[in-house]
Amino acid sequence: MRKNIETFIGCDSEYKDADIVLFGAPYDGTTSNRPGARFGGRAIRAESFGIETYSPYLNKDLEDIKAFDGGELELPFGDPAPVLEIIYKHTKQIIFDNKLPVMLGGEHLITLGAVRACLEKYPDLHIIHFDAHTDLRDNYLGHKLSHACVIRRCWELAGDNRIYSYGIRSGTREEFEWAKEHITLEKFELTLHEIADLEKKLKNTPVYFTIDIDVLDPAYFPATGTPEAGGVSFYELTAAIQIVCEDLNIIGCDLVEYSPPYDTNGVCAATACKIVRELLLSLKGGKFENTK
Repeated sequence: MRKNIETFIGCDSEYKDADIVLFGAPYDGTTSNRPGARFGGRAIRAESFGIETYSPYLNKDLEDIKAFDGGELELPFGDPAPVLEIIYKHTKQIIFDNKLPVMLGGEHLITLGAVRACLEKYPDLHIIHFDAHTDLRDNYLGHKLSHACVIRRCWELAGDNRIYSYGIRSGTREEFEWAKEHITLEKFELTLHEIADLEKKLKNTPVYFTIDIDVLDPAYFPATGTPEAGGVSFYELTAAIQIVCEDLNIIGCDLVEYSPPYDTNGVCAATACKIVRELLLSLKGGKFENTK
């Protein structure tokens, strides 16, 4: 793999030296409301030089870690099946090279390709899912490969009691009822003590961590395909990310559903960049300082 010409700030290590590998998956072919998430990774990368490499929240710096940015994958339009295959193969190379993949979306369906690869190496994989939406439909308008179905497809691979969803505030009645039997689903909030309790359940268990950025309240982050009122704040999200990444054995993660066409003043890009920075630094440890 070659280093991308335009990297996320601080992610300029060589692939062979890196512990973390960042890459983009620019696909939004099944977006059900507002398209544009395929431009998310490029926008985050370009805007990242407007923030510092240093995090005052964690008291750590991106210059202290070894991260490689491989840029955007080349993905076809239309049929999601070949898109997922490309993501699967790319993620598989990274994890079998004993590195940690961090994928930038793109819509949420792309998570399925990465999870498929991670399950090959880690058959006891569990999934932590931050989102406004259940994403548990069996199909959406007759299609099983949809961003509205991604967590259901992941469940088909991982099985019962392997998925933990937080921040959920939208879905069908059937999805919420189905969830009671098959996954752990916490509505509305990222309750920090409940997330912290996962350390007891999942200690030393490989975990894939997927973050749909619409878990944020649209008052803070309107630039997403399907905004849902009632979400969490930037501080709540980054504090929860720190707990997950420090306490658990994260072997892969993603951030999805940022849609730059709806970012009219660039504030969401800056927010997304800081979330990526906190995610990268939390994966390598650090203490989140309460600034309230």
